[in-house]
Amino acid sequence: MKQSTQLFNRIIKVAELNPNLLKAQYAVRGAVMIKADKYNKMLKNPNHGLPFNDIIYCNIGNPQQLQQKPMTFNRNVVSLVYSPELLNNPTITSQFPSDVVQRAQTILDGIKENTGSYWGSGAYTHSQGLYYVRKNVADFIERRDGVKSNPDRIFLTDGASPGVQSILRMLIGGKQDGIMIPIPQYPLYSASIDLYGGSQIHYMCTEGKGHKWTTSIESLEKAYEKAKRDGIKPRALVIINPGNPTGTVLPKEDMKAIVDFCVRRRVCLLADEVYQENIYGDNPFISFKKIVDEMGLTDTFELFSFHTCSKGFLGECGRRGGYYEISPGVATEVIEQLYKAASINLCPNIDGQLTCDLMVNPPKKGDESYEQYQKEKNAILSSMKRRAIKLVEAFNKLPNIECGPSEGAMYAFPQIFLPEKAVAEAKKQNMQPDLFYVLSMLDKTGVCTVPGSGFGQEPGTYHFRTTFLPPESKMEEMAERFKKFHIEFMEKYK
Repeated sequence: MKQSTQLFNRIIKVAELNPNLLKAQYAVRGAVMIKADKYNKMLKNPNHGLPFNDIIYCNIGNPQQLQQKPMTFNRNVVSLVYSPELLNNPTITSQFPSDVVQRAQTILDGIKENTGSYWGSGAYTHSQGLYYVRKNVADFIERRDGVKSNPDRIFLTDGASPGVQSILRMLIGGKQDGIMIPIPQYPLYSASIDLYGGSQIHYMCTEGKGHKWTTSIESLEKAYEKAKRDGIKPRALVIINPGNPTGTVLPKEDMKAIVDFCVRRRVCLLADEVYQENIYGDNPFISFKKIVDEMGLTDTFELFSFHTCSKGFLGECGRRGGYYEISPGVATEVIEQLYKAASINLCPNIDGQLTCDLMVNPPKKGDESYEQYQKEKNAILSSMKRRAIKLVEAFNKLPNIECGPSEGAMYAFPQIFLPEKAVAEAKKQNMQPDLFYVLSMLDKTGVCTVPGSGFGQEPGTYHFRTTFLPPESKMEEMAERFKKFHIEFMEKYK
């Protein structure tokens, strides 16, 4: 007999859940995304009644969802690694470039050496990930920076986010432990700090002339001093470079000043460098590891650097591959604790580990796949640059919206100047004004973005974050949909 739901007294009640979980918020998959998914289901009905025929998901950096083609070399190698019996079939191997076959065999040999598995990629690996892959990551870092890297100080992870969370979880012991995060910031940080019961310490980035964002030492000092007055101990400083959501690429002098701040204030540095391949402006990407070395601090500075296969030109988000590197200044005893925590999850997924290996060890000049690989890579990055420029220009042609240049990453973060009537209507509906704006945009256009309030912003200012990942053939349509909506919205609430 079915039990009446009125009499059913549930054991698990929301009000009794972990308060840190209830407090945590993650804007890029929040209210707008939920509504977009609802519309997407409605669109399967020919008589859906919506004023658009598809959803353009610009809320998250997810390139392959927006039709970016995977790198051929990577997919071919992984196919052979996952089905190693194919390497014994000349009819099949003859269909692949010779370096694809060689790389697949080399990876299988590395897996066998590290795990003892004769059947390829199905066995658990070392909790830090395959040594074979970590060695290739270390070689990649040395080529990039000209600075020695130790595979034993590299942890492979299921994407950059779990790597970041493992460091935050280690540093946060309670509300008294604070993490300095930029505003605006990527909500992974705010959500994770809340989840682990720590304190967010906000330092404000400045939206300067031309809506270009900067990080000032004055802002860092101000945030640090306020935290200390509030009884909070700043444990670490988070820097996202290239910036998310701002698209800013830090110049070298600013990076040196940040390192100097960390030394003076005795906080470790968490360098989120996942967009290091996505550079569109004049400032080149420089790693914090390289800056620390140039300042003569390699052996004493405490730095954690993060990278992933999800961004750059690969866009292999679903593979969940990444790594973090721990600088020589971090004590061995700390690494032992991180290893213990990693062991609880046994190991990172092998799919992500292999994709990470292919990211850091691509075909070399002279390899059969080299020309095709470079052609595909350059096509993706040059297209992203064109789309970044085009989208920013489109925003800046409209009234009541201004957008700074996207120097890096995958996003534009325009400021919208909302009329008082729109702000009042949002408050009437009990929501943030920029959330009201982006939900209205979704309702009218099918374009899914994220309100600036989800990233943090100066009080009284309103923004939204959008990717420029839709294919070039779709960008014009997206810009036109947005233009029509924005003009009508401003007219309605003027």
